[in-house]
Amino acid sequence: MPGSVALAGVVLSTLLALAAPTLTPIHRAGYCAFYGECGRNPEVNISLVPAKVPCLSNTPARVATASVLNLLRTVCPELVRGDGETTLVCCSLSQLIALRLSVALSGTVLSRCPACARNFANLYCNNICSPDQSLFTNVTRIVNRTTVLGKPQLAVVEYQCFYGQDFADASFASCRGVRLPATGGYAIDTMCGRYGAKLCTTQRWLDFQGDKNNGLAPLQIDFQLVPNGTQPGDAVVPLHGQAWRCDQALSAEEQPCSCQDCAESCPPVIAPSDPPPPFRLGNADGALVLCGLLFGLLALIFITALLCRCRRSKGDPTPQPVPARAASCSARLSDASHRVLARAFCRWGTLVAGHPVVVLAVAAVLAGGLSAGLVTLRLTTDPVELWSAPGSRARQEKAFYDQHFGPFFRTNQVIVTAPGRPSSRYESVVLGAKNFSGVMSEEVLRAVLELQEQLAATTAWAPVAGREVTLSDVCYAPLNPTEPGLGDCCVNSVTQYFQNNSTRLAMTATQTDGKETGTVDWHDHLIYCVNSPLSFKDITALELSCMAEYGGPVFPYIAFGGYPDSEYTEAEALIVTYSLNNFPPDDPRHEWVLSWERRFLEVVGDFQRTHGPNLSVAFMAERSLEDEINRTTGEDIPIFAISYLVVFAYIALALGEYTAWRRVLVESKVTLALGGIAVVLGAVFASMGFLALLGLPSSLIILEVVPFLVLAVGADNIFIFVQEYQQSQREPGETREQHIGRVLAQVAPSMLLCSLSEVICFLLGALSSMPAVRTFALTAAVAIAFDFLLQMSGFVALVALDARRQEAARFDLCCCCGMGKGGPAGPGARLLRPLLRRYYTPLLLHRLARPVVVLLFLFLACAGIYLTLQVSVGLDQELSMPEDSYMLQYFAALNQYLAVGVPTYFVTTGGYNFSSPNGTNGICSSAGCAPDSLTHTIQSYLAIPATSWVDDFLDWLNPTSRCCRIHQFGNLTGKFCPSTSNDLSCVGGRCLNTTRRPTVEEFERFLPWFLHDRPTLQCAKGGLGAYDTALSMDANGTILASRFMAYHRPLRTSQEYTAALRAARALAEEITATLRRVPGTHPDFRVFPYTVTYVYYEQYLTVVAEGVITLALCLVPTFCVSFLLLGMDLRSSAATLVTIAMILVDTVGAMALWDIPYNAVALINLVAAVGISVEFVSHVTCAFAHSTQPGRVARAAEATVNMGSKVVAGVAMTNLPGIVVLAFAKAQLIQIFFFRLNLIITLVGLAHGLIFLPVLLSYVGPSSRVSAKNMVAGAGLVIGNPCFEDKGKDKGKDKAKAPRKG
Repeated sequence: MPGSVALAGVVLSTLLALAAPTLTPIHRAGYCAFYGECGRNPEVNISLVPAKVPCLSNTPARVATASVLNLLRTVCPELVRGDGETTLVCCSLSQLIALRLSVALSGTVLSRCPACARNFANLYCNNICSPDQSLFTNVTRIVNRTTVLGKPQLAVVEYQCFYGQDFADASFASCRGVRLPATGGYAIDTMCGRYGAKLCTTQRWLDFQGDKNNGLAPLQIDFQLVPNGTQPGDAVVPLHGQAWRCDQALSAEEQPCSCQDCAESCPPVIAPSDPPPPFRLGNADGALVLCGLLFGLLALIFITALLCRCRRSKGDPTPQPVPARAASCSARLSDASHRVLARAFCRWGTLVAGHPVVVLAVAAVLAGGLSAGLVTLRLTTDPVELWSAPGSRARQEKAFYDQHFGPFFRTNQVIVTAPGRPSSRYESVVLGAKNFSGVMSEEVLRAVLELQEQLAATTAWAPVAGREVTLSDVCYAPLNPTEPGLGDCCVNSVTQYFQNNSTRLAMTATQTDGKETGTVDWHDHLIYCVNSPLSFKDITALELSCMAEYGGPVFPYIAFGGYPDSEYTEAEALIVTYSLNNFPPDDPRHEWVLSWERRFLEVVGDFQRTHGPNLSVAFMAERSLEDEINRTTGEDIPIFAISYLVVFAYIALALGEYTAWRRVLVESKVTLALGGIAVVLGAVFASMGFLALLGLPSSLIILEVVPFLVLAVGADNIFIFVQEYQQSQREPGETREQHIGRVLAQVAPSMLLCSLSEVICFLLGALSSMPAVRTFALTAAVAIAFDFLLQMSGFVALVALDARRQEAARFDLCCCCGMGKGGPAGPGARLLRPLLRRYYTPLLLHRLARPVVVLLFLFLACAGIYLTLQVSVGLDQELSMPEDSYMLQYFAALNQYLAVGVPTYFVTTGGYNFSSPNGTNGICSSAGCAPDSLTHTIQSYLAIPATSWVDDFLDWLNPTSRCCRIHQFGNLTGKFCPSTSNDLSCVGGRCLNTTRRPTVEEFERFLPWFLHDRPTLQCAKGGLGAYDTALSMDANGTILASRFMAYHRPLRTSQEYTAALRAARALAEEITATLRRVPGTHPDFRVFPYTVTYVYYEQYLTVVAEGVITLALCLVPTFCVSFLLLGMDLRSSAATLVTIAMILVDTVGAMALWDIPYNAVALINLVAAVGISVEFVSHVTCAFAHSTQPGRVARAAEATVNMGSKVVAGVAMTNLPGIVVLAFAKAQLIQIFFFRLNLIITLVGLAHGLIFLPVLLSYVGPSSRVSAKNMVAGAGLVIGNPCFEDKGKDKGKDKAKAPRKG
């Protein structure tokens, strides 16, 4: 260490020797190095303040005059001696006035931290006015000048200034953390040149202050930092003044710097608790272990019960006939309800079959009349209206925000990259060597500038308004919102560092830095601006401003993307962002902005095609999402049409029962199938029309899902009814109408069971708070109800007419022609039913196969539970786009390159008194503010603090600046005097004479002045542009709402958006609780976070719980209706409930395997899955419950054969062809949620309905309700219903039939 100090001393001595010490021969206390003013510096061409330099004067310090002393007490109080002492100075009154201006400029950004502001002012006070100036100052360069009176003078244009290292470091440390509330950045960003806050050091900070090219320094100052214990020599003594720490108060009346500006002032912060770790048992996944244990427990229970049953059967191997037993109360109730239903449907079917034309006409009129309501149908396409309930918190907060601040502005963005273009290294004369990426080339910058010039010049035709729309008509112009020009539009891009001016981009200049001379160009300016974006003038010979053309700064984290750390010149992407006003839909200007955005997409699309070989261009407009969704919807309509046509063709071909080739035209059921399809569509249209008449809007997802759902339900009923009629033989003496009535009595109770379960299920699902889910559930419930009613009327009538046609041997589709009288040669060929009876059922219900099936499905259920926990929740924006959308490229670029997330506002409601000192301190973050204030709390959690109008308002009021001044006399007496005015009436007219909190009256008087004051160099704290829209006030000046802007980190997935929303709300609730404790705060006051995405992602906070509740509510009616209609048959109803629940669990588990996220769209499909599962399950359960076969296995076999074939033909085979077609849709949303998910639902439902359920019923199903004698006699459904009296004979005949195609 001693060696290092000695070396430093030698270096400093050498510097002194080289610095022409004869210009300051005397280094002594009480002596000056310069004094007075010697005009402007001839070496400074452009300066933001007058560049007046001092005169060489190595003479004794002067006694301060009265005027100098008075001003010195204000500007440099530390230099004023005690009352009994004479104050000596080395500065004149004119120098002190110039010093006051410089201190005021710095005070604008530093005054929020009193220690920093005082330390910074002391540096210049000592440099210019210290009576011991010559001790630490050494003039190194002068120029000769002559006054207007001909007097020669020596003007100082450069000098050395020696500071003690500790003193300089302490001064720098006190200022390093001071924030700029308007930007969320650091004040040091504007005071360290190209290095910015991150790379700034004490030496670099002082070097920038002394750089004559920084636009503020009047001459060159060479700061030399002297280590402790080192003497520069030649009688020079480094300045060792007092430097206040930022956590120190300057006096008893003042406060230390706040936590936001000074880390040393921060109380210990309790770090937020980490999210709970994944549930684990040892080293294993806890959920997986529990699911495995659950499977083991269930398997153990099942195997134990099975072994016990086997032991009992071995102990009594002789089969005993089932003894006749008295029917239980529930059995009698079941029989009675079934008789009532069967008799009612029998009579109804006979009546309808006897008057088919009248019934069809009435059904058509009613369905058509209700369908006419479609003319009033409103389709909801706004995602907000679809997925966010009007009463939801996010919707209420959005309405509050829009009411007080207007809709969130619209964003149009272009992201330009240059893949494959090599990077380069630039050697700057002034700023050193820097790497420039391939996209950071002049060629690319000119291309981007060309695009912006084209967009600025483009116009768009608004047909409704009948006018051309320009960018200035719709752009967001923060500094000139009333009459903006093109230059006032807020456009953030790299070319704004050159004010979008190609001439400035091409500028070069010769620059000398020390002994090195070279050329500076756009590289140098860009390096400087990305590190000091708030500068009005760079330090190069170009002397260009870094501010954008519209007057605001361009922060590099917005204009660049894909850069390492803060190396912006190595960015991989250039980001151009246009901010447009977002007008309400009923505002005529809404059409203007949509028209300009359409033209924007066309221009950028042409740019992409033109520069495609060299550049990668990704882009979007605010309207792009809705445009692309509408486009893909239109393009996928043919896919849906083909899907429905495939289903229709299948139904038309599969309904027929063919006995011979010559009778194909007679026995085909195309007309009947088309009639059945018309019934289904009529139910859908009638339900939508009916709900439209009631004022309920619809949506595209309803148009896509409900027809599929109702078609599955309706087609199942069609197949069950038609095939049962085809298999049933007419009894002797029975008319055709009676035959139809008898068949309807056999199948209608099962159809009623399913339809009623589904209707109640969907009505309960309509309790959901999500508008899209609620509307879908209501539409589905009404459509299924109408479908059942139309099938019981219109379709029964169609069956009667078709039976009449077939008996008359008339051709299908052309009933005017026929082949003459004559019945069929025999029963029609069947395939599915014999296959089920001969092969499938015996194998499925084999005594060895059944345990395997149960264990397999128990394993699948437990696996489904585990996989359900792995399903991701949310819907990424990319999935809503078609695969060929340009938006996918934009989303990919956004996720890869964007450095900051969406802006988030913390909004305060009415009821808070900002004007009281306590109220002000509860919000602000500068000295004297509450440690748990709003902005302090936000800073604790966010990397970029919230912009705070309260903090900047307090800085604006600070008397050390010239921001807030009042005209003292003349016509404008009492009016606001802007900082740019040099009117004499403003002298001494500060709004506040001391640094303090304004009174309530002062707060209310000065706040409007602040909000309308345009930021300038003299006062950078003006609120126009940054804060004029951040407050909503009534006519009396009462603040109704205010907002404080911060930024999320980059959010890429819906899970991250949801987590950000949850965290922001928790933070806002903490702030609300704190501010409610401020005296005078209304109990209803609150703070809430708002950003444009919250209203979309709020649903994911509750979608899991809401989905569980909705699906649970949907399962309740399936059990209750089954329990009641099956005569309180608890076992059958429980089997139905368990099977449908397993279908849902396995379906959700399969979603995890096939990358299907869970969200509101998936929930709609899962609610529909409950309805489809009822079709797979309830028909088989109902057939089992009313079977009269001996034993559960035989009854399960009969139910599987009789109903299984109809379920496969009517539900599975109706859904599968249409679903497979959807795989060819362009929209990823359709591929994932309509192809994949519906395919899973159909296959899983089919597997459980035809594999698991029969086996489950064979084990736990209810016992037969009839005696062995009746079973052997084949009594059938002998329950006293006339329509079923000869069912036993029918079964005997059926056994004698040849195999038929099912």
